[in-house]
Amino acid sequence: MLIQVISSMPVNKDLTEGNIRSLIWKFTLPLLGSMLFQQLYNIADSLVAGKFLGPDALAAVGNSYEITLIFIAFAFGSNMGSSVVVSQYFGAGKRREMKSAITTTFIAAAALSITLTVLGLAFTDMLLEAINTPPELMGMSAEYLDIYIYGIIFLFFYNIATGIFTAMGDSKTPFVFLALSSTANIGVDILFVTAFGMGVEGVAWATFLCQGVSSILATGALIIRLRRIGEAEEKAPLFSWRILRQIVIIAIPSILQQSFISVGNILIQSVVNSFGASVMAGYAAAIKLNNMVITSITTVGNGISSFSAQNFGAGKLDRVRRGWKEGIILSLAFSVTASLLFVFLGRYILLLFMNNDAADALEEGMRFLRIVSPFYALITFKLITDGVLRGAGDMKPFMISTFSDLILRVALAFIFSAVFGAVGIWLSWPVGWAVGTALSLFFYKSGHWAGRSLIK
Repeated sequence: MLIQVISSMPVNKDLTEGNIRSLIWKFTLPLLGSMLFQQLYNIADSLVAGKFLGPDALAAVGNSYEITLIFIAFAFGSNMGSSVVVSQYFGAGKRREMKSAITTTFIAAAALSITLTVLGLAFTDMLLEAINTPPELMGMSAEYLDIYIYGIIFLFFYNIATGIFTAMGDSKTPFVFLALSSTANIGVDILFVTAFGMGVEGVAWATFLCQGVSSILATGALIIRLRRIGEAEEKAPLFSWRILRQIVIIAIPSILQQSFISVGNILIQSVVNSFGASVMAGYAAAIKLNNMVITSITTVGNGISSFSAQNFGAGKLDRVRRGWKEGIILSLAFSVTASLLFVFLGRYILLLFMNNDAADALEEGMRFLRIVSPFYALITFKLITDGVLRGAGDMKPFMISTFSDLILRVALAFIFSAVFGAVGIWLSWPVGWAVGTALSLFFYKSGHWAGRSLIK
């Protein structure tokens, strides 16, 4: 019943016609709300662990989170590969190919997620040891990570389903799913930890359960939505190697980019871990807040990517350029607000994750926020520009700018930490962002992306 209600909500939206500012705001604001609920979903684990289980549990969950980002990278890459191709086919009015792209993605994602589950379970301890996990945190970190890995297939299917809804111009359905699942996750987290006394395992099982239910509901709603579109004269094949290649052109660079970011974050986490549990706990809380902002802007960029892909498929490049400007305006409003909140009220926000007696962790978290958050406006330009490049299928410059940013940030984290201590790690963020932003803007202004097309 719930699946049918959600699938009958306002359906697919053609983003190639109408007022650009109105379209982008109406399309991206639900995406932004979805992302905030997604971050609330992720933050809930740290929040419950820190408040009810203590600083060590918070550090263990934060430590494991950096490794889970590797699996999220694969899910996100699959999401982007399918959504860009689906958007371009949707914009071009090719419904048969669009349906084939969707089923091809799910088949490939099932095989990939099963492979990652087996590999993840086999190498859990090795991954935790590689990031210098302190011995006293190894047990809790491994418990959390193993349970999370069991749910990888749910992670993939959920991300792909909601990405396809977005590709077809429907940003409201993903919002509903995330609002329901993230709210439920907080309640189940608290229930498992406080009522059942399950500790860190309870936090992990709550995520597994809520993500599994959300995945099943989202996939079911997508199937119903596709049936409503109807069949073309010729039935769409369930799997197409040609379309898989088109998806892979976007997916592999996106996976590599996100994986590279995850590996970079793991290396940075290893430097953080060398400074002890207090710095780890402060970083675990502050990085959640930082990721919430960065992911928010990235989500707007993903919306711009779908907008750009549809208009690119329809051959309307002028709308793509105007969409870029509107995306920048919308994201700056959010990023500047977040910077002000973290600089002036960050201490009170961090107290959501820890108690007043964790003074050292609290102070370290504030140092991170005061150094990094003033530069959110800068990274806004990179992430929105990347959305346009990705929507056009021009992945090479997108990867170059991202890799340059991350390589520099990781290298400087090691160098600066040797000189300035933990503060040196936080100083590496603004430098890497500045270089990455400059490169993305250069590639966008060059106009090379305008000559790209995946579906010719």
